[in-house]
Amino acid sequence: MSIKTEAATYTHGHHASVLRSHTWRTALNSAGFLLPHIKPHMTILDIGCGPGTITVDLAGHVPEGRVIGLERAAKVLEQARALAADKGVENIEFTEGDANSLSYPDDTFDIVFCHQVLQHVKDPVGILREMRRVAKPGGIVAARESDYGAFTWYPEVAGMKEWQSLYRKLAAHNGGEPDAGRMVHVWAKQAGFAADSITSTVSSWCYSTGEEVAWWSGLWAERTVASSFADTAIESGIATRDQLAEVAETWRRWGNEDDAWFSVPSGEVLCIK
Repeated sequence: MSIKTEAATYTHGHHASVLRSHTWRTALNSAGFLLPHIKPHMTILDIGCGPGTITVDLAGHVPEGRVIGLERAAKVLEQARALAADKGVENIEFTEGDANSLSYPDDTFDIVFCHQVLQHVKDPVGILREMRRVAKPGGIVAARESDYGAFTWYPEVAGMKEWQSLYRKLAAHNGGEPDAGRMVHVWAKQAGFAADSITSTVSSWCYSTGEEVAWWSGLWAERTVASSFADTAIESGIATRDQLAEVAETWRRWGNEDDAWFSVPSGEVLCIK
């Protein structure tokens, strides 16, 4: 049997502007729906762990257990391992791997978790099936995915809706689903979970203080012209370099608004095997 590998392209890449966003994430602000279900002895697999900030936090919730962070981009794991070492977290391991074909036996983990991963893959249902396979009977499979079509901001600065449309078009071109948040509960059913074993919730990040708005607008302005987002947009003919520069300027204008506010809603599922 051939090993299945990822066919989609990660829209954001791992530019510094992207990692600034990822390293802001914690277990509390990104996995709050899962935390009440974690017990000290559990083993957790965190799929698509990136720089490991959520993963390291999760390890603190299982002092008698263990956490494995899995990531396709090997280079970013150097940052994850450094973070764990800096915080003195020892019940943790980071490894390179592809969620389409996990190397673990059936029924291995108490919890299998992914955060903002399924929106970027070609076969989200297939990955959820793999997550279900390696979860123990009675174990938990949990996922949290943002929904770009539901992003909301204030004020309505000219060009922001065009940015939203551009991102959704590029993500679809790369093989992903930018509106995954509204679909993840359906994908869970298609992956084999019974409807009554799935709990669906939603939570949101909100950027409203001057510091938060400056950070959010600044990283998107940079990401738009300097990350893999820019490279793919230009190579695919979806946008020109000048158009991307205009989008970056739109983000700066929005970020300079006194009453700027931005909401990023995410759909969540907690599934019992």
